[in-house]
Amino acid sequence: MLGYRFCCGSCLAVLLLLPIRPLLAQEIEARAYSNAPIGINFLSAGVVQAKSGKYTLTSEVLGLTHIFDIAGQSGKLTLVLPYGELSGTATVGGQSINASSEGLSDPLIKAYVNLYGAPALTLDEFKDYQQDLIIGASLTASIPWGKYNNDQLINVGANRWFIQPGIGASQAVGPWRFELSGAATIYTSNTSFMGGNSLSENPVYSTQTHAIYYFPSTAWISVDATYYIGGQSYLNGVALNSSQENWRFGTTMSYPVNKHNSIRLSASTGVYSRTNNSYDLLGISWQYRFGGGL
Repeated sequence: MLGYRFCCGSCLAVLLLLPIRPLLAQEIEARAYSNAPIGINFLSAGVVQAKSGKYTLTSEVLGLTHIFDIAGQSGKLTLVLPYGELSGTATVGGQSINASSEGLSDPLIKAYVNLYGAPALTLDEFKDYQQDLIIGASLTASIPWGKYNNDQLINVGANRWFIQPGIGASQAVGPWRFELSGAATIYTSNTSFMGGNSLSENPVYSTQTHAIYYFPSTAWISVDATYYIGGQSYLNGVALNSSQENWRFGTTMSYPVNKHNSIRLSASTGVYSRTNNSYDLLGISWQYRFGGGL
């Protein structure tokens, strides 16, 4: 019983302090529902750093996106490969909680399908396209291939799947785009937590909104907000914490270097958290566009 109480207390401290869960599943993503010429590919590489208290998670991320035609509307498929370095320490109830882990994090596969307002167009046809209202749906899945050691309390891999269905809309008003989306993140259980315990989590429900301004140079900047609720965690069926409830605000900017290359900067911060798991995030990435007649 003493060992169980120690494990439960340690787990609760980690769940309250670490940014891993919201960072992977609840990222703020502007322009998720948008149109682009079919056949175009986007290769990206970047660094994202999140800080929560004295914990820091740094991720180097590679991504590849392909734009395709699905029933006459455009869609996109994205593969994300993150590598993470997690370190930090905190004191909870007189107990020091140290963390140090490095390795491949869980890859993500994202599929977006536009249902209305984003016709599948070639590069030449796309030059005359003017957005009005776009409605789309999405599905994201996390694959548990990340580095995981069940003797460690904290890992860069989660040793569990999650799937995240979503729906969203984007409305054009002059040079502005206003986006609203919602999603549910559903987790499987980690049945190999700390030597055979079962760690489970209720679904997390989230919504995002973005106001995006396009400059004549095709550079753009957005003001972003996200709200998510749910995600109560359980150790062997015993509740560890209350449900999450979080508000985050941020901004994203993309600047084109030339027709093939662009640079993206992003920043966000937690402004409210019921369970004290807010974090600050900074990111920079480079994107290379190719294919589709470029």
